Amino acid sequence: MERRHQKHNQELETESARMHHVTPPAIYFGVFAALMALTAVTVAVAYADLGWLSTPIALVIASIKAALVILYFMHVRWSTHLIWVVVIGSFVWLGVLFVLTFSDYLSRGITLA
Repeated sequence: MERRHQKHNQELETESARMHHVTPPAIYFGVFAALMALTAVTVAVAYADLGWLSTPIALVIASIKAALVILYFMHVRWSTHLIWVVVIGSFVWLGVLFVLTFSDYLSRGITLA
């Protein structure tokens, strides 16, 4: 009985070691550099007078930075397909919320008298 439990534990450890992905530090430094560059671009966009385009550009940059964090620092890039479905579904839902919010905001000046 004890021997069977040991064998089962060894199989689980082997499968866990096989499924675990180790990311090289160079990738983390590359993602960090990309995040810093995108932060600099965000600051530059904030100081530039782009009119109504400032907010959408800032949101696109923020979405790219969020995607980098989710993919690499949260290890979603090497996760199962179910995790990918959940993450993509979350971004779709975020897009729906942005569309609804902007449609409300942009229609506030319209008066139906």
